Amino acid sequence: MNSDDTAQTTNTPAPAPRVTPRLDMVGIVTSDMAASLAFYRRLGLDFPPGAEDLPHAEATVPGGPRFALDTEDTVRSFSPGWQPVPGGGRVGLAFHCGTPAGVDAVYEELTAAGYRTELKPFDAEWGQRYATVLDPDGNGADLFAPLPG
Repeated sequence: MNSDDTAQTTNTPAPAPRVTPRLDMVGIVTSDMAASLAFYRRLGLDFPPGAEDLPHAEATVPGGPRFALDTEDTVRSFSPGWQPVPGGGRVGLAFHCGTPAGVDAVYEELTAAGYRTELKPFDAEWGQRYATVLDPDGNGADLFAPLPG
């Protein structure tokens, strides 16, 4: 190494490794915690007893992300200007019902319990039996199962 070759030392840190986020929770803001819990419990989500009196409730979905419900007041506690989007649901969810008959059975159970419907069960061109029922806040709960063949 001669005097023309000067070693340069930098204190620049190495770039951080790329972090790959993974879906950990799906959350819905609800205007009526008890009504939303009743709806999602009918779809098989297991919320703790007494969650009706809490501002935040979570259910763990086997093999999937957590599912959470927050009251509007909870969201406003950290985002004071938050307002629900007028005229629309706040998220859409899809529930695999196992078979086409399962779609029809879950749809009938929910609508018999008084929940509003967006789409009656039908055989979709993409190869699924499909329906949509709305939760108490107008969020779509899609019910689906692959069609045979």
